[in-house]
Amino acid sequence: MDELTVPPTRDSTSRLNALVAWTQLIYALHAFSLLTGILGAATVVGAFLIGWPSIIAVILNYVKRSEARDTWLESHFRWQIRTFWFGLLWVSLCFFFIVATLGIGLLIAWLPLSLVGIWFVYRIVRGWLALKDRRPMYR
Repeated sequence: MDELTVPPTRDSTSRLNALVAWTQLIYALHAFSLLTGILGAATVVGAFLIGWPSIIAVILNYVKRSEARDTWLESHFRWQIRTFWFGLLWVSLCFFFIVATLGIGLLIAWLPLSLVGIWFVYRIVRGWLALKDRRPMYR
């Protein structure tokens, strides 16, 4: 029988609800980092990549990812993990560009770094809204 036609059991429903709560917490931790970067002295990019809430969120993603396997929440865990690592990749490339140009690249690198910050906000907002509607991120 197809997974979609099998009626959910009470145990599977409570497990899914617990995973939804974990996913909410992870989005909230990422959002807190973004808010810290927007309102504080840190940058959005810096707060997201090296702020303790986002670091904790990524660790929770990896810890709970196996529990989300084969559920619609698996796509949210993948979305959150990829947001962090791809953001780190883009920021690292900007950093290496700045170093390779002996600091002169900072005159240009602020633009892609700003775009990465906007991209972080977009990814967290879009993912959280999809979670609220109980929709997977991909399909």
